[in-house]
Amino acid sequence: MAGSNKRIAKGQELADITTNPPEGTKVKLADESNIFIWEVLLDGPEESVYAGGHFKLKLVLPTNYPFKPPVLSFETRIYHPNVTNDDKGSMCLGILRSDEWKPPNQIRAVLKMVRDILVTPDIDNAVEGAIAELYKSNRKWYDKQAKEWVAKYAGKK
Repeated sequence: MAGSNKRIAKGQELADITTNPPEGTKVKLADESNIFIWEVLLDGPEESVYAGGHFKLKLVLPTNYPFKPPVLSFETRIYHPNVTNDDKGSMCLGILRSDEWKPPNQIRAVLKMVRDILVTPDIDNAVEGAIAELYKSNRKWYDKQAKEWVAKYAGKK
């Protein structure tokens, strides 16, 4: 396996994160035969409008990881300014941008940032402008919408 894949091939990050996951997360391979695609189960943080929700995310590692960032998307629909409001669920997170990603970064830090952004959205880097505007202009209505989506899409299965 190429040198750039050693961190993946050795399974160091995966082993660490599955045995000692960040708070409110569970991580496993989506398919045991493919170490590049991970499934992340994320509990909505208690201090957020997503509390009680259970979200499934897909994390795809590029073949040249850790030199290029992973791609993270919500498979569970979520009403959030930093996640596209479509079936792709793409996430806008600074650390995942190619110009901000650094090889020493780890998936653990990415998952912690995802939880943090559920508590405090990054309005200045929103991918859903209308949701960001609602967050700023009518927080009560935003909270209501987000909670309704949690109940509809992210309830206990």
